[in-house]
Amino acid sequence: MRLVVRTLSELCITVGALVVLFVAYLLYWTGVQADSASAAQIDTLQRAWTDTPVTDPPLTAAPDPATASDPGPPYAPGKGIAVMYVPRLGRDWKWPVLEGTGPGVLKQGLGHYARTAALGDTGNFAVAGHRRTHGDPFKDFPRLRPGDPIVLTDGTTWFTYRVDRGPYRTVPGDTAVVDPVPRKSGFEGPGRYLTLTTCDPEWGSSHRLIVWAHLDATRPVTDGRPQALDS
Repeated sequence: MRLVVRTLSELCITVGALVVLFVAYLLYWTGVQADSASAAQIDTLQRAWTDTPVTDPPLTAAPDPATASDPGPPYAPGKGIAVMYVPRLGRDWKWPVLEGTGPGVLKQGLGHYARTAALGDTGNFAVAGHRRTHGDPFKDFPRLRPGDPIVLTDGTTWFTYRVDRGPYRTVPGDTAVVDPVPRKSGFEGPGRYLTLTTCDPEWGSSHRLIVWAHLDATRPVTDGRPQALDS
């Protein structure tokens, strides 16, 4: 009997130690890895932008829709697209946005939903991010309010979006939230929109939180940072 009790005690201690280690991994180590990966992505983007002179695009005639070929996806899977700033989430809050929403992408930053609009284009530029673990980029997502600025740059232009609605709670299967004109967003027709999505509750994934925003202003990077980042 004594042997059984001792064995069970040792087993409980071992299981408890494993649980503590797993929690430490989720809370600390995935954050360390994400911080390193996101910093590397931002550095790669900024190096590419520095190496590429900023010039105005040449004026060309619009292509004929009847003869133009499909240009294909605007971004390469897994590659960096832009850097996002959300002042409401912190003065130093900034994360890279990569193409795709797979687990490998979301461990390095935020992910752009494939087949949604390109940054600044007409349509819905939709982005996902972790609420917790892997750097907790959207930990404070519920703090977002209508009127809040969300600023992105692709190295040539600053894009300032303004939140219109959210956080809105829905289920994971509600894919209409990233439609070109999301039905629950309040938008009444085509425009230049931004959608952010994350998990809810904070340590679960039974639901999703959604924020919708519209493009409020653009500014060449040569003109300096937008006022929304310095106010």
